[in-house]
Amino acid sequence: MITPPHQPTAVPAAQLLVMPLHAITEIHGETGLRQRLTLELDQLPALDRCVVEDAATWAAQLHAGQRRTREPYVNHLLRVTLRILCYYRVTDPDILITALMHDAVEDQPWTMTGLPTGHGPPPREQAFAVLTTRYGPRVARLVDAVTNPEPEAGVDRVRQYLDHLATALADDPWARVIKLSDFTDNGVGIIHTVGPKVQRSARKYTGAVPILRALLHRPDTPLDPQVKDHIRRQLDLAQRRFTAILAA
Repeated sequence: MITPPHQPTAVPAAQLLVMPLHAITEIHGETGLRQRLTLELDQLPALDRCVVEDAATWAAQLHAGQRRTREPYVNHLLRVTLRILCYYRVTDPDILITALMHDAVEDQPWTMTGLPTGHGPPPREQAFAVLTTRYGPRVARLVDAVTNPEPEAGVDRVRQYLDHLATALADDPWARVIKLSDFTDNGVGIIHTVGPKVQRSARKYTGAVPILRALLHRPDTPLDPQVKDHIRRQLDLAQRRFTAILAA
């Protein structure tokens, strides 16, 4: 009997540890991704492991009910975090927490603050204060660096996105690491998306590749040379996929 996708079934740890992240997503869903995160966090000291697990639980609560086109939104956050931990070889708990929280202020500021929705602009300043209280100023600063700015009237959204990438990440090497994983999940993973968002995303992201490639290879980007080569190949793959989508 074949188990339907996204059912909470136990997965052998040895099998889960060698599966690509999108394969875990397709076969085992959020349950599998959370199990993989738990397995990977075993390499961290106990206190670090606990605080990252807390962030994973809170992220699931904040984004509960929010979806991407084919999946719960929290799957994206888990993959971004796992990529940093497994493939970028980064175990700094602040970086992992930021990866889990990287969309919270942009998408869920009302949930973070408990303020009522629909009364004025999103309470981003208050959400950053909550984040600072819970995880410290460094996490809040990193989340701020990777959070897209509020749309400006009369400003092209794609241009605003690209300008923000180039400026917000220029002076924050660790924010680049988080954004590279985020972009990889969105860009290389674009083939797992369906509907009109595919074309929109390809148009938006294709201009980001040269910006991110330049930031990746800056000497102060805190990743090993082998990891940088891996990410460069991922950026190249994303660009090939954008080109194919836009040509179609």
